[in-house]
Parts: sequence; structure tokens; C-alpha cells
Amino acid sequence: MKPVHHIKEQVEVAIGKVGLSVGRLTYVKQGPREYTVFAYNADWLDDPAHFAVSPDLPLIAGHQPRRAPSRVDSVFHLALADTEPDAWGRRVIARAHAKLRRNNPRLAALTELDYLTAVDDFSRIGALRLRDADGQYLRSVAKGERAAPPLIELRRLCDASRAVETGQDTEEDLQYLQGKGTSLGGMRPKCTVLDENGTLAIGKFPSVNDSRSVTRGEVLALRLATRAGIEAATARIVELDPTPVAVITRFDRTPDQGRIHYWSAASLLQASREHDHSYFEIADAIRTYCASPTPDVQQLWRRLVFNLLITNVDDHLQNHGFLSVGYGQWRLAPAFDLNPFPDKDRESKTWLSPDTGPIDSLAMLMEAAAYFSLTPDAALQVLAEVYVAVTDWRTEARSAAVGLPTNELDDFASAFEHEARRDAQRRLGYPSG
Repeated sequence: MKPVHHIKEQVEVAIGKVGLSVGRLTYVKQGPREYTVFAYNADWLDDPAHFAVSPDLPLIAGHQPRRAPSRVDSVFHLALADTEPDAWGRRVIARAHAKLRRNNPRLAALTELDYLTAVDDFSRIGALRLRDADGQYLRSVAKGERAAPPLIELRRLCDASRAVETGQDTEEDLQYLQGKGTSLGGMRPKCTVLDENGTLAIGKFPSVNDSRSVTRGEVLALRLATRAGIEAATARIVELDPTPVAVITRFDRTPDQGRIHYWSAASLLQASREHDHSYFEIADAIRTYCASPTPDVQQLWRRLVFNLLITNVDDHLQNHGFLSVGYGQWRLAPAFDLNPFPDKDRESKTWLSPDTGPIDSLAMLMEAAAYFSLTPDAALQVLAEVYVAVTDWRTEARSAAVGLPTNELDDFASAFEHEARRDAQRRLGYPSG
């Protein structure tokens, strides 16, 4: 009988800019079986300012194990899983490792811990950090080198990402992209960068498969969201003639590069990726965990109206987040990953409630406004503010910050001009035209 390969590795989990030690994470893999175990440090448990770093890690002594509840879920406790590389980052890591194995077939296959620790400490989302047995932050670069490249390197980043997409990447391309991935996003090419003022940002590149200017569309959506009274990530287009790159400021850092603890909505709800969940559940969680629940649930409803009017249907739980405000309390994070989808039906991925199913009409949202602490008059006021912002989408699209060419406006028209918008117009009593 072939012996079962056994792996057991341990890393220290720290938090914040100063890297205060929180506990230890142990990763175990025995053949196809794998699990993790986390244990808080006694000092953290004794600290009067302590809090649970993950919703599935209560503040208790001893070892707390986790196995992935399904094949699509993470083996790591939820707040740690939020820091894993996204699908694009995993693709870069896997391709680089595959090239190494061609030269060294005896090299072991990647483990889930390898993916987790491949994200550079400088750019890891939120406040959690990982250290090895020698106390070194994992994937940290040598002193004096940049962990995240400056904007002037966008062209190199874009070219290397394009090479990965087309299968023409070199070892140099992959080495350059290693550790610069993100946790916020999906399969689209992207990279962590430093803005001109040293602010951490995400650079999102066009895909070779795009049939429209997706990067301009995302910046357009984020800027319209701000005009609609939504707290949204700051975004602009940087032109790499002829390539438009979306540069989106990270919201989990302070001006002095302090780190803000982050949970996705999936983590807050302790949700398996196999199961459907609803905005009613998110609203209930906001009322339980957030420092200012009423403004946050009202803001959530505003975002639902906005998503419907711009046809942003990629609203799964990983695309909603929360930021720590200290003492175990949270607030709704700025909106991110907002995209108009002119080629899709207006039906949300996340349900409105367990009874109603996905959001597909304005009527559903208006009927549910009270659940989000809005009176009928207040809901109409929010609807008016969102409607006015979204209706002016062509002006914003042609602005210098977005730069969508006039001949490409019609590529997005059906995402903004549809029956839900006309319904909003009727409800508000605005003249047609």
C-alpha cells in the first residue's frame, strides 16, 4: 500500500501595523484530507481590548479546528479565508509553480497554505498578517525593495498579465507578478499598486476576452455610486495608450498605512459558498455587529436600488464587506466591484429574502424598504437620489475620469436604460423623455 503523504505546517497570526501576535494556525494535510487548527495566544485572550478575529473563532482557550464544509469552501477560518488570493492570483501562483515543476518534477504540489502565504504581507487585505517560525512576515520582500510596484510600472504589470492570459508568460513575468495579487475580485487580471501619493490601490486590466471596455465600466459605476450617495471606493482610469487601466484605492488602509481589519459579508454570515443567502440576513447581521446599524442598513438598501438600476448582478457575498471600528464592532465597507452588465438579466445573485428570491424588480425593493429601516417617503427620497445620478450616466461616462468614447456608449446602454429605470421614473412622477 502506498504510504499517505503527511504535511503539518504552522504559522503565527498577527494583526495590525505593529503586528501584535494573536495566535497560531496549524495546517494539516494527510493524503486528500486536510484541515486547519487555530489557537489564540494567552496574552491575546487576557488583553482587555481583545476581540474575535474571525466570526467562527470565539474568544476561548484551546484549539479550534476547521474543515472545509464543501469542496468550494476554504479550509481556513473565515477571516483568514478572506485574505486568500482571488482566482486571478491563484492562476498566477499555479502557473509559476507549474513552470518550476517542469525543471524539478520532484517538487511537491501546492497546498492551500502555499496559496494563502503567497500573498505578500504588504498587500494582504485587512489587518491579519502571517509570520514564519523566524518571525518574518510571509512573502515579504527584501529591505529597500517595493512589495507593491508604483503606477509607473503599470505597463509592465499589464503586459505580464496579458502574457498570462494568452499563455505566453515567461518565468520572469510570473516572478514579477508573484505576491502582487489581491483578495478582492475574481478571475479578471489585476494587481496591487502604489498610487502617486503612496496609497495602496488595485490596478485592474482589460481582459483579452472583453467585448466592451469593462475597466471604464467599473470606474463609471463607482463614480456614479458616489453621486448616488453611496460610500464607494475611489476610482479613476489611467490611460496606457491604448489600454485603459482602472486604478481603485484600497479602503482597508489608513493614510499612515495602518491596517483595518476586514470581513466579507460571507464571513459575517458564516456562509458556505454552496448555499444561497439574502440581504435580509445581511441586514440582521448589521444590526447585531455594527456600531451604527440604522445608517448601515439604509445604505445597504440604497446600494440594492443602485445595483438594480445599473444592472450590477455580480453581487455575491464576497463583493460586500465590513471594516472594524474597534471593540468587536463593525461598519459597512465602501462599495467595490460594481459593474454594469448590459448583456445580463437584471436578477441579483444574492437573494432579497429567503422568501422572495433574487431581486429582479424595483417593486420588490420598495416593498422591502421597511426591513431596511426606511419609511415609504424616505425610500422614495433615496430612489430619487439614485435615479438622478444613474440617469446622467452618459455624461459621467464621457468625463475625463472615465473617458468612454462616444461611439462605445451604446455598448452599455441596456444596463442603464430599461424597465426598472422607467418604473423609477413613474414612481417619482418625473416626465418621460
